[in-house]
Amino acid sequence: MKRLIFAVSLVCTALSAAQDNLRPALETTYSAWRESMIRRDPSVWQRVTAEHRRVEVRNRIVSEKLPFPASVFDLPAPPPSLQGLKFLEAKQKGATAKASYFGKIDFGVGGEPTENLLVLSFVKGSGGWLYDRADFVNLVALNAVRKELAAGDLKYLKETPEAQPSGVVPPTPVQANAVKYIAKVYVFCPGREVEVQVNKISRHRFANAKEAQIVIGGAKDGPNEVQYSIKKLEGGTGKEVMTIRVYLMSEVAGAKPIKAFEYQIAAGEKPKPYDTGNFTLDAATVMKLKGK
Repeated sequence: MKRLIFAVSLVCTALSAAQDNLRPALETTYSAWRESMIRRDPSVWQRVTAEHRRVEVRNRIVSEKLPFPASVFDLPAPPPSLQGLKFLEAKQKGATAKASYFGKIDFGVGGEPTENLLVLSFVKGSGGWLYDRADFVNLVALNAVRKELAAGDLKYLKETPEAQPSGVVPPTPVQANAVKYIAKVYVFCPGREVEVQVNKISRHRFANAKEAQIVIGGAKDGPNEVQYSIKKLEGGTGKEVMTIRVYLMSEVAGAKPIKAFEYQIAAGEKPKPYDTGNFTLDAATVMKLKGK
């Protein structure tokens, strides 16, 4: 029995030591990434950012015909500092890790920040931990959760899969080539989850959303393929209106986007669970994009 207790004690001590070592390593990486964004330093950004995230950011920027890497640092607000925030936990699973913080998260956009949740994600590289992403959780409608976290109760984190490391490192996407035509996917899907794929390259997911996302790789001359799948979310009625569109974006000032593709259902209408559509970018459409 004493040996068993001793063994359990050693395991607990090892886990505690691992946690103690994990937090400073993750915070060092985040601080370096944050400084690279504030100082607009592409070399440091490249070094401390996960490979799949670097390629995703690059693909999105070049698909909008913006300069890379200069546009990496064009954020609406600086990344928040961890100073003054309450550290909740740092967890590792395989080559992934997450660190969670609670408090008045300040994005420097004015006004008095309220107490919310910040979850930082990391992946393990050959030289140490690399920054992946930050998820800001607004707790304005979750007052009970806000009180729990303020008291140090981590029940919400334990019950939320997105707040826990998955152990799976996201695959690195193929680098997109320079695009000829800028395009965006727009989806309005209350009560539903919609997944869209354009030209078998650009993948998009929308859940209970009204949102537009840039098409990676843009649109191309001739036929373009749009695949989509639709499913009802918990709490949805299955009778809500829904819209999926692809817009072509003109680079001419004042020119309106062109609606190239649309799948739309009225309230009460049953959507197709999945389907494939297409649109053609012909010479006449190109002339419209050029404002002629």
